[in-house]
Amino acid sequence: MSAPIDLQATFIPNEGEFFRVKLALEIAIDEVASEPGCLRYELTEATEDKLVLTEQWASEEDLEKHSKGTAVQDLNESLSALLAEPVKLERI
Repeated sequence: MSAPIDLQATFIPNEGEFFRVKLALEIAIDEVASEPGCLRYELTEATEDKLVLTEQWASEEDLEKHSKGTAVQDLNESLSALLAEPVKLERI
């Protein structure tokens, strides 16, 4: 059995858009938390300058399914005009 995959996604909101970005993330968290293989999906930092989402997935397959799922597509659409720069996604 492989080790879980840990990720951190950093979102930099446009000036004045913090609360809209946070709301979009909270909606996504509610949807994603019940996806197969999701072990952790939560905001771990939220300031006016950035929001950090920490994720943990049971397998590469579960992460792959998540990344192609409707929750991620909906989130990306919601955030398209709210972020100052592209989401920074890194494995930790």
